[in-house]
Amino acid sequence: MNKTELVEYMARKADISKASAARCLDAVLEAITESLEKGEPVTLAGFGTFSVGERMARMGRNPRTGEAIQIPPSVLPKFKPAKALKDAVN
Repeated sequence: MNKTELVEYMARKADISKASAARCLDAVLEAITESLEKGEPVTLAGFGTFSVGERMARMGRNPRTGEAIQIPPSVLPKFKPAKALKDAVN
């Protein structure tokens, strides 16, 4: 399912226009993004938790040359599904 299909599904389920559903989805994604930018986790009960993780600096290899390179530390978003979501998928 892509974003367009999700908007169509939301509009049908909530009996609202596609434009309203698209604005709602954009607002939710923006709220999650802004919270993660601040380093705050977002927990949606029954769905899961979005959080920010830190990856330490490490040594890696250039696959083309085999040369050792230093990979800098980075920050990345993480998602941990809730038990209800795991159960629904299984």
